[in-house]
Amino acid sequence: MVKVTDPKRFALISAVLITLVAIIATLLLLTFQLKSILLPALLVGIIIFLFAYFLLKKLVESFIYDKIKIIYKTIHSLKRSKDEDKSNLVITGDTLELVNRQVLEWGESKTREIEELQATAKYRRDFIGNVSHELKTPIFNIQGYVLTLLDGGLDDPSVNKEYLLRAEKSINRMIAIVEDLEAISQLESGQLKLSMTRFDIIGLTREVIEFLEIKSKNKNVKIELAEIYEKALFVKADKERIRQVLINLVENSIKYNFKQKEALTKIGFFDMDENILVEVTDNGVGIAQQDLGRIFERFYRTDKGRSREQGGSGLGLAIVKHVIEAHKQTINVRSYPGVGTTFGFTLKKG
Repeated sequence: MVKVTDPKRFALISAVLITLVAIIATLLLLTFQLKSILLPALLVGIIIFLFAYFLLKKLVESFIYDKIKIIYKTIHSLKRSKDEDKSNLVITGDTLELVNRQVLEWGESKTREIEELQATAKYRRDFIGNVSHELKTPIFNIQGYVLTLLDGGLDDPSVNKEYLLRAEKSINRMIAIVEDLEAISQLESGQLKLSMTRFDIIGLTREVIEFLEIKSKNKNVKIELAEIYEKALFVKADKERIRQVLINLVENSIKYNFKQKEALTKIGFFDMDENILVEVTDNGVGIAQQDLGRIFERFYRTDKGRSREQGGSGLGLAIVKHVIEAHKQTINVRSYPGVGTTFGFTLKKG
């Protein structure tokens, strides 16, 4: 049978063939001049019906299925692995329903991929813009200090040391940004391997409090454990990474507590069956509800002007989240403006 590739041609051929069969059948009846016309007419009707059925079936398969198979094979081949043989694809069953379902599934999956790519592209643009903005401030500061010194400030003892110290501070900020970016990149790519050990989380917390003692005193912030812990509390984790988590959380509680008196940060520990919940609570300015969902994003600052005055890379909480998730644990935050903020994360018992 000749393949039909055009709807008009398909309709024309079908009509012509059925008409020809009907004419031939009529001529046969008239030629034989049969006395009883009922039975022959019935037989002729059956013959025409069968002929029309098989003719239309063949033409529909030739015209529609062949076209659908091309689409189906294309979609199906994209969903199959490269090792599978795509040349012997056979469509069985209800082909139209099968193709419709798979086309819809394929369309939905491609829509999701496009949305993910668009989100990734936006994230990349935002990230590049944020990195550029964060690095621009210290670079311009260094440039200003160096130009001032070159223009004669180097010989002025009243400014030369001060400007060099300020330039050093800006350089240290740039180094912190680069190191934090490297840490996040390693965590996300899985290149940074965790060194899991069993250690006392209360003892580590006391070390962090001692490490930040001078900074807390300069800000008049008191750091203490939530209660008296007489026994060690062992967890299994990467000790140095958890130290980094605690330093970032406690340091943030110091930076953003602007109370002149009774500024307080407490660290508490709670038994959660297989895990230990660690909570860092402060009575600082708090975080607005609309910002809570984004505080773990890179470079996200709730108060950009005030945050940059406090220094830091803007990556601390992003690193905290990645470290905790690398341990296959969770971190959460609850906060109320003017009341304070609590960060909580879990660790596996040791």
